[in-house]
Amino acid sequence: MSKTKHRATASWITVGQGRWLFSLKIDRRAPPAALVILAATTVVLVLSISYGAYDISILEVARTLIGILPDDHPEGRSFNLVVFTFRLPRILTAFLVGMALATSGAILQGVTRNPLAEPGILGVNAGAGLAAVSIIVWFKDIPMALLPFAAFGGALLVALVIYVLAWEKGGSSPIRLILIGVAVAAMLTSATAFMLVFGDIRDVQQAHIWLAGSVYGRNWEHVHTLAGWLIVLLPLAIFSARQLNILAFGEDIALGLGLRVEAQRLFLLTISVALAAVAVAVSGTIGFVGLVAPHITRRLTGPAHEGLIPIAALFGGALLVTADLIGRWVIAPSELPLGIVTALIGAPYFAYLLYKSSI
Repeated sequence: MSKTKHRATASWITVGQGRWLFSLKIDRRAPPAALVILAATTVVLVLSISYGAYDISILEVARTLIGILPDDHPEGRSFNLVVFTFRLPRILTAFLVGMALATSGAILQGVTRNPLAEPGILGVNAGAGLAAVSIIVWFKDIPMALLPFAAFGGALLVALVIYVLAWEKGGSSPIRLILIGVAVAAMLTSATAFMLVFGDIRDVQQAHIWLAGSVYGRNWEHVHTLAGWLIVLLPLAIFSARQLNILAFGEDIALGLGLRVEAQRLFLLTISVALAAVAVAVSGTIGFVGLVAPHITRRLTGPAHEGLIPIAALFGGALLVTADLIGRWVIAPSELPLGIVTALIGAPYFAYLLYKSSI
């Protein structure tokens, strides 16, 4: 009976041959979910491009995007400038940042076997924030162009320190990773707050904007950077889905099935931290995407990571594109930082999850 149900709800995708053979079990709910998310994202993208101080109709946005706007159109050059220089790079940056954070959260929840885990739990956000604030407030002679690299380095360094501190008896415990990550993140957040208290007011304002998270002013260079990282890391995450599924059964069963638990855990944590770090380096600290997107996706596609990871990535991108549009609209002509909007969405959902888990 169970075998028949398994065949009805999942299908296998095989890539390669011989020793390079990869097989992925994809839940059949995943492709329809992906199509729905992509369709919704496309609608939000068009609406987001059309909305702003310089309004463009939806029809003209569509014609501009596919390149069929007549050359003699009175505002053709203006449309191209607004769409391809100012708005589309920003929206694509938000989508890619959401994909990176959601994928990072899905991996972290699988490694720690904790559905409430998210990238900030390993100190990624706190490490990146401390490094960025240090440059903005204290090390003013360092070029601001190095800010993303400093944030990336800070995030990776803190994650490495937490992993070393969590090591005991020949391995790292998921519970120790979480507890030490929370403690280190709290310490780094306090250090960041200390810097902000004693810094110059103008530098502090700039630091607060970065810490709030935003994709304002992002350009095609940021899109290319994020896309380059995702092209490498997202397939690695998907092809590691089987190992995540095995880790979900616990260390003893994973060892019994021949999985090199510690090596695989370190590899998966490296992917998770790298994804979160590059997202934070580009957009600042944006919370709750890595928590909300995998958790909702798990209800749509089931717990198997072969479908969970790609659908969570798409859902995270859609969530951040929607949040960016809300932030631009709610207090127009000003805008709310992206991190504040995601916090307003994610914090109530997190409280709901805590309430459900306590029942």
